[in-house]
Amino acid sequence: MRHDLEKTLLDKIATLPQLTTGIAAWKSQGKKVVFTNGVFDLLHLGHITYLSKAAELGDKLIIGLNADASVKRLKGENRPVNDQNNRAALLAALFFVDAVILFEEDTPRDLISQLLPDVLVKGADYTVENIAGAKEVLANGGEVKTITLVEGYSSTSIINKIRAQSQAES
Repeated sequence: MRHDLEKTLLDKIATLPQLTTGIAAWKSQGKKVVFTNGVFDLLHLGHITYLSKAAELGDKLIIGLNADASVKRLKGENRPVNDQNNRAALLAALFFVDAVILFEEDTPRDLISQLLPDVLVKGADYTVENIAGAKEVLANGGEVKTITLVEGYSSTSIINKIRAQSQAES
């Protein structure tokens, strides 16, 4: 049983050629493909709520996951806390996630340009004009949506809280 679970998780973590083939198959079946992206360093309620709302916008949810080198450039040398393989496996374990793909760049614009999902989703802290890949998705007849984030949840705030508690105990 455990081997089957591990295989299922690994099957959801895709390369670009695998995902391109998968998207073509899904679209030929009339499935609406949704794409979102992020670091997802310490998975929390805000992430789960956001991702489940993104999944509701279509039939298949793909998550573009910043690779470790990208996270370091964006968030600093002490990040990510969890490496890309751990983060990808945790996301793949979510029942409403259909695929996870790593990307090395700071934004997923090139990846989105190649995948061309039907719906591109980001948090409402972004405007459509500032969402990487929005122009390409819209030009292809797709939609760009934003989702209101759950207040008070972020990996950075969790990390800061742990650091503060650790320093207080020292």
